[in-house]
Amino acid sequence: MKFKKENLLLYAVTDRSWNKGMSLYEQVECALKGGVTIVQLREKELADELFFREATDIKELCHKYNVPFIINDNVDIALKCGADGVHVGQDDTPVNEIRRLAGGDFIIGTTAKTVEQAVRAEADGADYLGVGAVFPSPTKGNAIRITKEMLSQICGSVKIPVAAIGGITADNMSEIAGSGISGMALVSAIFAADDIECETAKLKSKVLQIIKAP
Repeated sequence: MKFKKENLLLYAVTDRSWNKGMSLYEQVECALKGGVTIVQLREKELADELFFREATDIKELCHKYNVPFIINDNVDIALKCGADGVHVGQDDTPVNEIRRLAGGDFIIGTTAKTVEQAVRAEADGADYLGVGAVFPSPTKGNAIRITKEMLSQICGSVKIPVAAIGGITADNMSEIAGSGISGMALVSAIFAADDIECETAKLKSKVLQIIKAP
């Protein structure tokens, strides 16, 4: 699936901690119905066989809604299941190595916390950056905080689009308006909601307003 910066607008990152009687597949479909523009499957504990099966099913679901499907960290699973791309951290498989393996159409996102990391990622062939944590995050309690000023500097240092991530909610997202980001990546704000579809639609409306703000 062809990547464009608009895909980053409302970036859903999965977390099965809040299943509330629903399968992850069902939760992702609710988020898709609510309007998420890209989905990242993040599984840190699942065995590879189960991960592959889950990834294949959710990939097909995302494609039904014409939304790109990204795997967190696991390049092998991403390539094997036919995912649209992968998101890697600074300590994972290098971006330039993934590009050699996967080719030009494969979407590669990477985490950047400094201007230097951002510039290097772009040079190595990354399609987008995830920058954070911009707020305290319940999923990564020890994450380095990125101020709005730092976020703006990173956005200004590269031509590829940037998604802010980390503790973003409907209540605080306006604080990073005007930073140059193309979108926001959310975890608990989507998947911990009592009504995922309804909450996602509200979040998307608010993100749209913020991204368009000067």
